[in-house]
Amino acid sequence: MKKLNEKLAIITGGAMGNGLGVAKTFLKYGANIVILDYAKEVAKTVLDLKGMYPNQEIKGYEVDIRDKEKLENIIKEVYENMGEIDILVNNAGVCQLETFANMSDEVRDFHMDINIKGTWNVTKCVLPYMKKNSESSIINLSSVTGPRVADVGEVAYATTKAAIIGFTKALAMELVNEKIRVNAILPGYILTPMVEKIGEQSNPDNPREIIDGIVKGIPMKRMGTIEELGELAAFLASNESSYFTGAEFVIDGGSTLPETMVVGV
Repeated sequence: MKKLNEKLAIITGGAMGNGLGVAKTFLKYGANIVILDYAKEVAKTVLDLKGMYPNQEIKGYEVDIRDKEKLENIIKEVYENMGEIDILVNNAGVCQLETFANMSDEVRDFHMDINIKGTWNVTKCVLPYMKKNSESSIINLSSVTGPRVADVGEVAYATTKAAIIGFTKALAMELVNEKIRVNAILPGYILTPMVEKIGEQSNPDNPREIIDGIVKGIPMKRMGTIEELGELAAFLASNESSYFTGAEFVIDGGSTLPETMVVGV
């Protein structure tokens, strides 16, 4: 039997990037999935995935996770039509580079409202249904940016991703007796549309130069794939990780290991 067989997972930001990697991997291991994403690509993603996994339930909703009322209605519909919700992956997030000195309140709030409040909203809506189960798993996507490292222009993003760690640990303590495990994934550079956008924001004339520079600083000399991140999420969603809660899992190809890039023999 596959390790996620017939489990129902809700994945935010699952239309592309890391969320798509999670969706594909969960389906590979037998799960049914619901994708929540405000990108219009969600419809095409669902159609493509149904072509790959015709015998599993796959649904998608175009929704802004800042809209709590709409989320409540969607989650209720999911529970009534698809049954128990076993897994929640809070993956949806945004990153827009800007220095603290130049950052507008609008850009600050854009990060706070999606990366923190959006994650809060989805969890708040899903949790009452998860408590009906014998056991469940919540996986929050943080980042090495904020909890471990940071670059110029990432102050808003880093702040929100560090906050996700606190959210994960506190929620894990509250829910441990409900048999709901809560863990966090801290990705380094995974090749996603977000990373490609960072390259474009950093060097509009030659974004490839930024991507190549990032790779040079990673000990493994490559970026991770969305499928590799999906495998980690599948482990945390499954009974294989039954003794983990409130934990942080870094997946970064060793990029946060070096003290410098020049010292050594």
